[in-house]
Amino acid sequence: MHSLRHTITFIALTAACLLFFIIDMGIGSVSIPIRHIIGAVTGGDCPKQTIQILFGIRLTKAIVAILAGGALSVSGLQMQTLFRNPLAGPYVLGVSSGASLGVALFVLGAPVIGASFWFMQLGITGAAWIGSAMILAAVTIAGQRIKDIMVILILGIMFSSGISAVVQALQYISQEDALKTFVVWTMGSLSDVTSNQLAILSASVAAGLILSVFTIKPLNLLLLGEEYAKTMGLNLHKSRLLIFAATTLLVGSVTAFCGPIGFVGLAMPHVARMIIRDADHRSLIPATLLCGIAAMLICDIFSKLMLMPINVVTSLLGIPIVVWVVLHNKSIA
Repeated sequence: MHSLRHTITFIALTAACLLFFIIDMGIGSVSIPIRHIIGAVTGGDCPKQTIQILFGIRLTKAIVAILAGGALSVSGLQMQTLFRNPLAGPYVLGVSSGASLGVALFVLGAPVIGASFWFMQLGITGAAWIGSAMILAAVTIAGQRIKDIMVILILGIMFSSGISAVVQALQYISQEDALKTFVVWTMGSLSDVTSNQLAILSASVAAGLILSVFTIKPLNLLLLGEEYAKTMGLNLHKSRLLIFAATTLLVGSVTAFCGPIGFVGLAMPHVARMIIRDADHRSLIPATLLCGIAAMLICDIFSKLMLMPINVVTSLLGIPIVVWVVLHNKSIA
């Protein structure tokens, strides 16, 4: 009975993702009927211009939404389990702050300090990747030396606060055009990823999800506490490193290509728990993945309809769920 309920739930979530994907493909400056979308996919009757719009523009953005939603949600689940904190999110390690620092140095600092040619060729994406990697290195070193996971959490918050101060200083001294570019980046976007970049993003997210599969057993053991996990033979340092690596690949990739997208990774693990009613990560990770994909596609749909940045929509979706978590904290597994 338990397995049957899970099977039905996963079929329903998959069908919802497919439905939202089709709707997302059809919505834009030019509305496309569902029959034309199906025709374009199956090789049936469909106007040539419609095919160009679907496969030349909208398909890439919809795939980015799928990758971003799934990656952020799974990484958020890992952080909530690792830190045993229902309000921990994918950015708790400071990966997003590191990416923001890299972009801020590139966009805001480079014109001021007169950066060299090779530095200017990095681009926003490269700068974000380097910033994320630097924070990962710092957290990894701290994780090897510090036993208490809550101290690592506090260090992540401190890293984020310190980096935010540096970014604010760069904003204060930056030129108006550079400041506008940085602010737009912080609002997030699913439409700036090119076809070549999509291949890199897909490979990075796929690698992060594969690593996440190997974190299932450690995460299940950590549900009962670190002391219990150690008595069951779990190597805490290696497990933390594996979880950190998976999270950084997932979050760093999405942040580098799409900007810092908030609330999806924080809220969707809780939605998955409510739907699946199971604390086992063998079920919880795929459920969270599908919930994140569906949520990001919904946000992209409303972003198009409202003509608003994606971060505005994800906040409007995620904040009520986070408030619910705070009010019902005792009832959350």
